[in-house]
Amino acid sequence: MKDTKPIPFDSAALLRTVARLGFIVVAVFITHQLMSWVMSEAEAAKSGPLMIGLVLVVLCAYIVLISIPFVPGIEIALSLMIIRGPEVVIWVYVATVLGLFLAFLAGQYLSYGYLHSIFRDMRMKRACDLLDTIQPLSRDERLSLLKSKIPSPLRPFLIEGRYAIIGIVLNIPGNALVGGGGGIMLVAGLSRVFSTCWLLVTLLCAVAPIPIAILVFGIDPLALLRHI
Repeated sequence: MKDTKPIPFDSAALLRTVARLGFIVVAVFITHQLMSWVMSEAEAAKSGPLMIGLVLVVLCAYIVLISIPFVPGIEIALSLMIIRGPEVVIWVYVATVLGLFLAFLAGQYLSYGYLHSIFRDMRMKRACDLLDTIQPLSRDERLSLLKSKIPSPLRPFLIEGRYAIIGIVLNIPGNALVGGGGGIMLVAGLSRVFSTCWLLVTLLCAVAPIPIAILVFGIDPLALLRHI
């Protein structure tokens, strides 16, 4: 039987929550400031070893940023392609896959106990109860639980087609409203209902359309932007 008592107010929990949020905000702010400086330096360098080093720094920062929920990192990728053109598309593609996969792994290996403590500090009792319910379940048992909560006509689409749904949602404009790519992949990892191997294959396919359009068919949708 679940505990129905509300989570009591705890000033220390409030301070921990504020500290966590503050750390994320500061880290994102510093990274963005660094990115702005590096991008300006990269645009000025244009070519040579310095340019290559700066682009690598940008790509590494991009991997981190795109893995963070609710942080839209796609503008960094667009900036890189505007400055350097199609020659960096493959590297941006690899960085995007790595960043999203990093978010998935973070969710997959994040301790439920630690996550429970975060939700408890935020007084999210229903989320705590959900973790208590699903923590001891295997992947098949979790899928069965999901099936029991979903209307029968939608089960094949939402359960058997869950990898396709991930690919579709990642490509929907405005997905930052539901956590962005990093948030979507973090939740996918937390659910523990996705195979690591097949999820990576899904990411490789989901991120591929624009690179394929540019590298295979010679379509450069950013050419106009580079001349503005």
